[in-house]
Amino acid sequence: MSDAEAKRLAHSEYWDDRYAEVGSDKRVHEWFRSFNDLEPFFDRHLFQVRGPETAPKILHLGSGDSTIPQDFWRKGYKDQLCVDFSSVVVKTMSKQESETEGINWKQADVREMDLIPSESVDIAFDKGTLDAMIHGSPWDPPDDVLDNTGRYIREVFRVLKSDAFFIYITYRQPHFIKPLLECGGVDWDIQVDILGGADGSFDYYGFVLKKLSPPFAASTERETQKVDSG
Repeated sequence: MSDAEAKRLAHSEYWDDRYAEVGSDKRVHEWFRSFNDLEPFFDRHLFQVRGPETAPKILHLGSGDSTIPQDFWRKGYKDQLCVDFSSVVVKTMSKQESETEGINWKQADVREMDLIPSESVDIAFDKGTLDAMIHGSPWDPPDDVLDNTGRYIREVFRVLKSDAFFIYITYRQPHFIKPLLECGGVDWDIQVDILGGADGSFDYYGFVLKKLSPPFAASTERETQKVDSG
């Protein structure tokens, strides 16, 4: 894919056209591994940590027509919100899953999710959405990449509760991705699993990002402790 084509991935019009071409009865693509491929990773970092009995609010970011929400639903997760900026895929998926109680689809740009209150989400999930905003040199990303990814990551950080976490699947090398995830305005504890390739393909990576206390709040707490102990 050329750089010009890669730039188009960050625009809803591209995805509207693509989903419209495929039709409402077919899937476009299960980006970056299927549920079956990822199930051991999900088991370690989601199912054993926040089981369905805890009723977590799960946010799928740029959900497209992935089967992951339905796969989670079958595991017992019945509070899921899928957002995508393609009106075509949102309409299609809403119709296909209209009788599935516990999964809702909304049209929204993940870079500006005004419809989602701050600190209201327990688990955020991304498989390919951040990657669609990336093009150009990985050593020196263009300004539009830094702007798009920064706005997105800050929105994810905003909507997550203090004890929440963000799961992100990518094929990109961690040393290129981490600077984008650690943009200004966020503070993460980051863990990375190497997922391995499927059928001899290259490796994939599973990121688990947990919110840390805001630096200002942590600093204030330390100062208060000093005063109390002094």
